[in-house]
Amino acid sequence: MSDPSYVPPKVWKWESASGGAFANINRPIAGPTHEKDLPIGKHPFQLYSLATPNGVKVTIMLEELLELGISEAEYDAWLVRINEGEQFGSGFVDVNPNSKIPALMDHSQDPAVRVFESGSILLYLAEKFDKFLPSDITARTETLNWLFWQMGSAAFVGGGFGHFYAYAPEKYEYPINRYTMEVKRQLDVLDRQLANNRYVAGDEYTIADMAIWPWYGALVTNAVYDAAEFLEAHTYTNVMRWALELKKRPAVQRGRMVNRAWGEPETQLHERHDASDFEHKTQDKIGESSEGSEG
Repeated sequence: MSDPSYVPPKVWKWESASGGAFANINRPIAGPTHEKDLPIGKHPFQLYSLATPNGVKVTIMLEELLELGISEAEYDAWLVRINEGEQFGSGFVDVNPNSKIPALMDHSQDPAVRVFESGSILLYLAEKFDKFLPSDITARTETLNWLFWQMGSAAFVGGGFGHFYAYAPEKYEYPINRYTMEVKRQLDVLDRQLANNRYVAGDEYTIADMAIWPWYGALVTNAVYDAAEFLEAHTYTNVMRWALELKKRPAVQRGRMVNRAWGEPETQLHERHDASDFEHKTQDKIGESSEGSEG
């Protein structure tokens, strides 16, 4: 156990790994740890990601664009295993110097455009295709209000509550209480907004919903941190209604599968290069193919 009487030194030194489940990849410096080029597929968009909440935001957006028949939004999605430090490869750092997923390259532009930070990617795609972001200045601003609300709040949900409740090597009452209080406050903020609105920013489904759902929708439906009971998620009835409605959208269902490397095999599509991959290249199908080849 850690010493409860710990007094911070005058100057902090990096002397040992820390961070619980992610201790092996945490470090106080930026930049690449190894040389590794990124793969490039055939489509205009190249996504390098993992199906964490931030990664799912972008795959939902891309799948929603494709659901509308916008073929120019076709993409290749490459799995980045962050627990193995693949985000510190030189190619990935060139796309995102902050070494966080998701990262996107738009090769339809010359020169190609790099886009990093999930909120920036959603905004970039919305503006590029003129979808899921209202043109009216009032509705647009309300959408962006909630997009940036989520971006600013995510650190408390994931890095705060999620870390200390689910991933930290030791359980401490103070940080769990501190971050639980803030997460429940945020859920109340969202619940009050959704009391009089079908979607987060109003009557229109937007990038605000795509940004918020993978975090808060997953939280109340117990898809992340296994904390729905602890948080009394069922009491946020408007959030729950919204979360379950969005969960039924075909593009949301597909987006959740892309770059997913855990859970039931039929929910995992490690790489996505074609719409048919959802039918033929999930891990259960790959497993069946491997078994057949061995026979």
